[in-house]
Amino acid sequence: MATLANQGVASQASFGQHGSAFLDSTNAYTPPSGKVVVAVSMTEDSVFNVLRQEASTLGAAAASVGFFGTSGTDNTFSAGGIGDVLAGTMPKGLTIYGRWDSVDLTSGACILYFGPAA
Repeated sequence: MATLANQGVASQASFGQHGSAFLDSTNAYTPPSGKVVVAVSMTEDSVFNVLRQEASTLGAAAASVGFFGTSGTDNTFSAGGIGDVLAGTMPKGLTIYGRWDSVDLTSGACILYFGPAA
């Protein structure tokens, strides 16, 4: 299984060799089969509705699928999010890293970089 713990795969992902997509719509985006979003670079000031964490990385919490959202009050994923992590605007030029299987913008634009799914 290829993971980002493998230095070669991590280097490929950091240079976008697993693919990328440009997102400037407010429709939820799901990466291609076998891929997850591993980095998001803002090309405009952006506001997110949801960044849904890759379900297979959650272990026992997978049933309640955790994600950063604009609601929820704890870090256990039980309330649907992690506080107000996404309540503000992510500025143009910022890159955030993680493992997401769905990205949903409220406004703005970004480049999504893919890595292999777990």
